[in-house]
Order: sequence, then C-alpha cells, then structure tokens
Amino acid sequence: MSRTRWFITLISFAAALGASAFIVWRTWPEEGATVTLPPLAHLLGAGALVAEVLFRSWKIQLSAHALRIPLRFGAAVRVSLGGDFAASITPSRSGAEPARYLVLAESRVDPLGRLLILFTEILLEMFSLGIVAIALALTFRGMGTALAGLLALVGGYSALVIGVGALGLALSRRNAHGPPPPWAASIGLHAGRWRGVQRSLRQLRGSVDAVRRARLGAMTAALVMSVLHVVARMCVLPGLVFGAHTDMPLTLASLAPLVVWPLALQYGAGVAPAPGGGGVVEAAFGATLRHAIPGRIFGASLIWWRFYTFYAYLPLGALAAGRTVLRALRDRHERKHGRRHEIVATGEHRVPA
Repeated sequence: MSRTRWFITLISFAAALGASAFIVWRTWPEEGATVTLPPLAHLLGAGALVAEVLFRSWKIQLSAHALRIPLRFGAAVRVSLGGDFAASITPSRSGAEPARYLVLAESRVDPLGRLLILFTEILLEMFSLGIVAIALALTFRGMGTALAGLLALVGGYSALVIGVGALGLALSRRNAHGPPPPWAASIGLHAGRWRGVQRSLRQLRGSVDAVRRARLGAMTAALVMSVLHVVARMCVLPGLVFGAHTDMPLTLASLAPLVVWPLALQYGAGVAPAPGGGGVVEAAFGATLRHAIPGRIFGASLIWWRFYTFYAYLPLGALAAGRTVLRALRDRHERKHGRRHEIVATGEHRVPA
C-alpha cells in the first residue's frame, strides 16, 4: 500500500479507538465501573476466537479436499488469518481475497484451484449465514420486532448474494460467448466491456460446475465447519458478559441481543469504507447494546469484544502471513497504477467499440 493509504488506515484506527474511549466515558455509571474483565470472561472470549479460526481453517481445507485440491491445514490457517489481516487494513475489506489468493499461490495451489477455493469459501459463507439466521429466528421468535427485522436483514443479505450468483449463472448459460445482447448494449456494455463480463461468466460457470462435481461428504463437512465458525463468532460477546457477570440470568431474552446484534455488526462492518470501520462499529455497539449489558462492564465488554473479534486478528495475521499480505497489496497497487501510467504514456482512451 502507498504511504497515503497507510496514513488513512492509521487515522481510521485512531478514530475507532477514540470512539471506544468516548463511548466508555459516556456510559460510565456513577457507582463506578471497570475496563478489565475476570479471567473466566477472557478464557471464554479467547476460546471463541481460537475456535473461530480453527473452524474456518478446517472449512477451507475441507472445501479444497472436496474439490480434489491438496491443501495442508497449516496453509489453510495462513489463508484464513492472512485474509483477516488484509481485510483489517483495507477499505471495505477489499484486500482479503487478493491476500488469500497469494497465500494459496505460495502454498503451490494452481491458479484454477485458487479461484475454486475462494469461490467455494464465499459460497459456503453465504449458505452458513443463511442457516444461522434461520436458526436464530426460530430460537428467538417473539423476542421483539427489532431483532426479527435484524435477522431478516442478515438472512436477506445472504439470500441476495446467493441470488446474484444464481442470476450470473443463468446468464453464463446463454451469454458466455458471442456479441453483447441488446439489453447489454443499452446499459453501456459494449464489445470491449462485454468480453470482460463474459470472462467472469465463464469463470463463474466453471466454478459452479466444479462445486457440483465435488465430493459430497467433504463439502457437507465444510459447510458444517462454516456454520460452526459463524456460531463461534457469535459466542464472543455472550462469553465476555456472562463470564464477567456469573450471577446474570441466562435466558433467551438476555441472550438474544448479545448474539444477534454482534452478528449484524461484524458482517455489516464490511460495507464501511474506512479500514476497521473508522468508529462506526463502536458507535453502533453503544447504540444497540447499551441496555443489554450491565453498566458496570459495558465499557469493558465493548473494548474486549472488539479485541477478540478484530484487533487480535492483526498480530495473528501478521505472524501467519504478514509479508505475503503486504506483497499482495503492493502488487495490487502497482498493477493498478502501472495500468494508469501505461494509458497516459500510450495515449490510450476508452472509446465505445
């Protein structure tokens, strides 16, 4: 990344830390509070973090096995954590897939295999997110219209992504070759741009065909691991809160907001243009969970929830694949700007074909 982007990333992280400090200050109760948590809470939070990484790594390895692509578990861990590290320091998590692609390349996976693994990983993520949303809706039905609407939003997001993929697959059956159809030309997809769309459609069709030929048992196991990794993510905040407040009654009413809201915040943070969310996640946490967590540990819950769901992945990802990730981001930056320089040097312009 360029120095400018590093500076923007540092500013965004500073804004996130500042937002946390501000929320802790605003919510500090008169009777006093703490920013530390007891060992049991940290044990549960760290346990959920480790479980999430393991389940996601097993998902990647099993999906590769289902596609008949050899991939060691250590490489799957580096793919998982390397993508997390790149996602944390890039806007809208845009660096995650290029970083994972390069980690797979260094693990000696061929180019087609890399694309298939990444495609399958995203597909399994969407299916598992939909399964979890349905399960939560059935478990917490009657817990309030806000939670019901939130679960509908999470499930709708998953359905939308799968629906877009299904539409692309339908288009790939008819429009992967030949001139652009009339509707494509009417929205500005002329011959040059349409060829790029066709390449993507052919890749999508090839990926779906490969998934259809995959080993059913291994792919089912990968889906189970994907569901478990989403569940592990949801367990961080309940583990911190109930581990710190052992006398707090464990009921569906007390558990629902601690499970549903963090799920939405973690997946919704991906649309924030600033790396790390720029304080948006912290502000949303304060607005939605203020009355669901005892005031004495509210600030500590925010700080440590963000640590176990975001900040901890920075050193872990840096240790696992930091050099590879930074090289992937640098190569991506150089290709982008190299293409711009080439256009300027040659006088090339985009003209309709």
